[in-house]
Amino acid sequence: MAKIIVSDQDLAYPLPHQVEQVKTFQTNQSLFADASQRLEKALKYVSISEDAIQRLRYPKTSLSVSIPIRMDDGSLRIFSGYRVRYDDTRGPGKGGVRYHPNVTLDEVQSLAFWMTFKCALLDLPFGGAKGGITVNPKELSKSELERLSRGYIDAIADFIGPDVDILAPDVYTNATIMGWMMDQYGIIKRQLSRGVVTGKPLTLGGSQGRDAATATGAYYVIQTVLPKFKKIPQKTTVAVQGFGNAGSILAELLDQAGYQVVAVSDSQGGIYAPQGLDIPSIREYKTSRRGIKAVYCQDSVCNIVEHKIITNQELLALDVDVLIPAALENQITIDNAATVKAKFIFEVANGPISSAADEILTEKGIYVFPDILVNAGGVTVSYFEWVQNRNGWYWTLEEVNQRLQTKMEAETEKTWSLAQELNLDLRTAAYVHGLNRLGEALDAKGTRDYYSNHQ
Repeated sequence: MAKIIVSDQDLAYPLPHQVEQVKTFQTNQSLFADASQRLEKALKYVSISEDAIQRLRYPKTSLSVSIPIRMDDGSLRIFSGYRVRYDDTRGPGKGGVRYHPNVTLDEVQSLAFWMTFKCALLDLPFGGAKGGITVNPKELSKSELERLSRGYIDAIADFIGPDVDILAPDVYTNATIMGWMMDQYGIIKRQLSRGVVTGKPLTLGGSQGRDAATATGAYYVIQTVLPKFKKIPQKTTVAVQGFGNAGSILAELLDQAGYQVVAVSDSQGGIYAPQGLDIPSIREYKTSRRGIKAVYCQDSVCNIVEHKIITNQELLALDVDVLIPAALENQITIDNAATVKAKFIFEVANGPISSAADEILTEKGIYVFPDILVNAGGVTVSYFEWVQNRNGWYWTLEEVNQRLQTKMEAETEKTWSLAQELNLDLRTAAYVHGLNRLGEALDAKGTRDYYSNHQ
């Protein structure tokens, strides 16, 4: 029920459930092909061996699995699951697992590619990996969701491990699901193995600060960068596309710091108020009512501020200082990049801007701070959790956040300095920074020059 795929070229011989996926690849440029253009651009500014370059152009291993699940009504459904370990030269693979109807092998491979550079950029002893299941989790009961999560681990157990490939939460997965996955792996291996999964509940070995780590890390990046442009919070307007865990927490952190958060949106739409929104109330109503479009039409909150209901596309085009895409990939493309008016974009989502859109934004003088830096707080605290699991010594929230702040600020400053030194856009500078570390590790295993000079 599983097939090892050594590269995306194997998709010429797909499993039956991949046929539609291959048709999509044939009619559109894949997400991975678009993501790879960032690597090609950065290669012009590094001195690493051709051997290393060739290895970074292809994932190390990819796994596709079919997961049979008995539904609550007695029927049987087969779900498609994936796990890609893109590179593990610097350490075991590390990456989340997402549940979404649009998950494909191409998407998971792209996410593993980004994670490879993210871990190198933050100087973490991990390689890049990612996983996912093609499913709409909102359609499943909690029992069905648990069976699916455990079934996924049954299918990939030989592919993962605390020293091989470590899972974490991502889109529509959370601490509870990570707990199920860790427990199932332990059942299979007949041992307690906390380090196979991060983002777990605290009572099962999770880390303080992990649930808010992506947002907290992004906040530290923003606070490091904007003072360079003489921007002060009280005179800086912000729009956040995507009001999930990361987007909502970051919006509240910025609100508490004095920024004017004037617009937020989720998958159903958004709201906009030029004088600023009441972010704590929006988070409360989002949690209780699972939507934000009607937030200002419920109870006494209606009278707090006048607002306008907007679409996600309208939010991306707002005249604000800071735009934060915190939803899914390819939100800003060649079709709408020209409408973006924000001066600064901080990518909290993975791959929210296509490579073609990048060029347009750069020409407009917009500063784009890339995902592999901005949202790296999640994997950084996942690393902290893994370390705590291995040592059996757990840190306070203050200790976690202090270590995270030190890490995020240091790598932000290094990326900024590299961009200034080489006159690069910030995304390319981030890739160059990560590539230098990856190249050193890959070259340490031997290169053509090394072997040809030692015959």
